[in-house]
Amino acid sequence: MDSTLTRPAAPAGPVRTGGSGRRTRILDLPETRWAAAALLLFLAALPLQLLGAPWWAWGPLYALTYIAGGWEPGREGLKALREKTLDVDLLMVVAALGAAAIGQVLDGALLIVIFATSGALEAFATARTADSVRGLLDLAPARAARLGNGGAEEAVPTEELRIGDVILVRPGERVGADGRVLDGASEVDQATITGEPLPVTKEPGDEVFAGTLNGTGALRVTVERDLSDSVIARIVAMVEEASGTKAPTQLFIEKVEQRYSIGMVAATVALFAVPLAFGAALQPTLLRAMTFMIVASPCAVVLATMPPLLSAIANAGRHGVLIKSAVVMERLGQIDAVALDKTGTLTEGTPRVTDIRPLPSPGLTEDALLTLAAAAEHPSEHPLARAVTEAARTRGLVLPPVADFTSAPGTGVSATVDGRTVAVGSPARLLDISPGAAEPAAGLAARLEEAGRTAVLVVLDGTPVGVLGIADRLRTDARSTVARLTALTGRTPVLVTGDNPRAAARLGAEAGIEDVRAGLLPQEKVHTVRGMESVGRKVLVVGDGVNDAPALAAAHTGIAMGRAGSDLALETADAVVVRDELATVPTAVALSRRCRRLVVQNLVIAAVFITGLVVWDLVGTLPLPLGVAGHEGSTVIVGLNGLRLLRDAAWTRAESGR
Repeated sequence: MDSTLTRPAAPAGPVRTGGSGRRTRILDLPETRWAAAALLLFLAALPLQLLGAPWWAWGPLYALTYIAGGWEPGREGLKALREKTLDVDLLMVVAALGAAAIGQVLDGALLIVIFATSGALEAFATARTADSVRGLLDLAPARAARLGNGGAEEAVPTEELRIGDVILVRPGERVGADGRVLDGASEVDQATITGEPLPVTKEPGDEVFAGTLNGTGALRVTVERDLSDSVIARIVAMVEEASGTKAPTQLFIEKVEQRYSIGMVAATVALFAVPLAFGAALQPTLLRAMTFMIVASPCAVVLATMPPLLSAIANAGRHGVLIKSAVVMERLGQIDAVALDKTGTLTEGTPRVTDIRPLPSPGLTEDALLTLAAAAEHPSEHPLARAVTEAARTRGLVLPPVADFTSAPGTGVSATVDGRTVAVGSPARLLDISPGAAEPAAGLAARLEEAGRTAVLVVLDGTPVGVLGIADRLRTDARSTVARLTALTGRTPVLVTGDNPRAAARLGAEAGIEDVRAGLLPQEKVHTVRGMESVGRKVLVVGDGVNDAPALAAAHTGIAMGRAGSDLALETADAVVVRDELATVPTAVALSRRCRRLVVQNLVIAAVFITGLVVWDLVGTLPLPLGVAGHEGSTVIVGLNGLRLLRDAAWTRAESGR
């Protein structure tokens, strides 16, 4: 398959191939330091006020809270105001100051703390994502062994490699550049690029990618791309491009808050200025305008949205799903299509022995065949060898000692077991070497491979004695998860994977997925997601690898599996399944939808209170204390209503679909 990628916009400056790997700490950011200061000051003032201390003991602490948490959003809001935009930052600061002006200092300080903390978390998430994008380039080695015309070896920085250079990749090293194998054979772990769970045999003529890990053989590779054009560099570029071009999102209430707030400010000014123009007395006019501003303030509307979202985020976090922001929690409930990665997402990500097939003529039992294979494979570090030895350990088999162990890259291993020669490896290679009883063994291996297994032939003293089938195992909750996602979205998820079509088709059938798209490179996964979104779908992508990161960034919402997920996938995704339980994905979607319904309930409650109080103030005389009480009462009601999603019962109902 051609692996050429559509080239994104060239990055500014040289591509970095090494770095310190330093990750941004949360207190490195000024936003988090100011938010932490505001929180500490608030926590210091609150008990003093509640215990009845004099105002001069807690008042200055609250004032410092307002300054620490509000100066930066206030500054940003004023910048937006200069551009003729009434920003939510400025509205929150004004609302907090307004609350303080009428004596509700605690409420205003709490609003400041919540808003500052939200901004700090967003800044931290953005910084960590940038760290991971930069760190991805560290997968490519800093230096490579370049071979001269006479075979002389020279260690050079990988950025100095040019198309046509020949490099030597020793066992256990990472490939220094995208290229093609000239000489040698080995198994290369390229899961970072394709997501394939098993190393791929590479021989002369095969393509290799920068940053992938070489196995037990040595390879001579001709460089075919500059480092800035390598697949791993393009993954970085695609993640940055997708993250930068994803449409800016806002909470639902923020979409209408601009007009509402402008209208409220204009109405307050009019309510004060117009009566004065017609000769009304200053004091009652000012009092009515202040009362109107208080009861029409969007505080209750804002709290109608945030407590349910924050409660849902906290509840999901307790059950192993990290939702990175309130916007993500709201967007998660909007999805109507799902794209699932295979390896490490639908599957466990670890190859296991699924079939033990002795050939009839030698007369070995399954345990005897597995014992021979595991004994020969035991000294090997190959993932297939680990799968075979783990299967023998699971069955409680005792492995005899081995001697004369050898390993041939791309072929398999050979060892002496109880005085007999045992070879384990590729059927195609071993049947050429040991043609005895080739036909039944080849047929059995072909049937296993057609079923999506990796076939491993066992040869005893030159005669094939059986075949093992190895495959990545489907998660126990994969089929039920697919069924629940289908019920939530009204359509079956799509399987997108870099693995081979036969293995993907088998897993798709086991999981209940009909639309299987296999052999995809990272940019092809992005094209698949964008193709779904081009027909109006809001796509949720669930994945775990570096190769999934561009699709996670491009999707409407991305969720990463946490246990084995790459740093880039974890930071790029909008949410992370920390406990690696796939079944929590549809539960989180259902919880988000419950949260959205609760937000609507709260908005109705807030609208009823605001409308009633505003009408009272306009057509009658609403006492200021009663207006404050009604305003604060509505705030408390919607806040408590939103906190219902903190209960475990909310997660249980989302899990059961009730």
